[in-house]
Amino acid sequence: MSSETPSTAPDVAVRAEATLGEGPTWDADARRLIWVDILGGRVHTYDPASGRRTVMVTEQHVGAAKPRAGGGFVLNLRDGVGLRDPDGAFRWLHREPVPGRRGNDAAVAPDGSLYAGTMRYDEATGGGTLSRVAPDGTTRTLLGDVTVSNGTGWSPDGRLMYYIDTPTRRIDVFDMGEDGLPVNRRPLATVEEGAGFPDGLTVDADGCVWVALWDGAAVRRYTPDGTLDRVVALPVPRPTACAFGGADLTDLYITTARTGLDAPPPLSGSLLVLPGAGKGLVQPPFAG
Repeated sequence: MSSETPSTAPDVAVRAEATLGEGPTWDADARRLIWVDILGGRVHTYDPASGRRTVMVTEQHVGAAKPRAGGGFVLNLRDGVGLRDPDGAFRWLHREPVPGRRGNDAAVAPDGSLYAGTMRYDEATGGGTLSRVAPDGTTRTLLGDVTVSNGTGWSPDGRLMYYIDTPTRRIDVFDMGEDGLPVNRRPLATVEEGAGFPDGLTVDADGCVWVALWDGAAVRRYTPDGTLDRVVALPVPRPTACAFGGADLTDLYITTARTGLDAPPPLSGSLLVLPGAGKGLVQPPFAG
């Protein structure tokens, strides 16, 4: 059985008009939230304690930005994966431009590698990929026929990986094999027709999977056995992803989008937050 959370609506963490807000990530070392506007080509940071915000412009559409162990960001860009140093210097780690394709959501695995997704701008079936990018740039394609590669995350013990290819409407689960790569893909849960499409995800300390529903105006929480046990209604139709942050990792941050909406609601494109939603996991930085 599912239930609405006691909170009727989330708070606004950052009022913005991001075209395609995505990829919230809590940077534990810097105590700030990182998120991107993919089509706006911007990486945002937000410190909830001080209210300080920064914006970094990228030269390409940026699907994701994650913190690095030595500072700076690893970026999943249109033409591949790049590194931004703390002093602002940029270099490509793995560059593989494909006409009509761009980077989309990405996640850092427990071993410090980056799982980087891609998709075609026209969302052609099977036109995207999911690849593992090692800290030295060595890249291995794990899935070569996805359509819109989206949420990726790991169970608290690192033994399971969760993954979303949005048009399938599924949240899938893999075992992490002895070689450290995902195997044995199977469905964890399926989002019913009319409830939106699963987009970004995060895993909490109980091993439950939180999923943002594009065109569903909600975030859902699924238990490790795939049972839907919580629904958070949102004041925007297109939430894109979610992540726990804050000093105690108890606040759920939610990115949202305006793209494709003829009359976006006022908060579309803003960064929302649901205080005290649960308990998150510390996310590892990229080891490169």
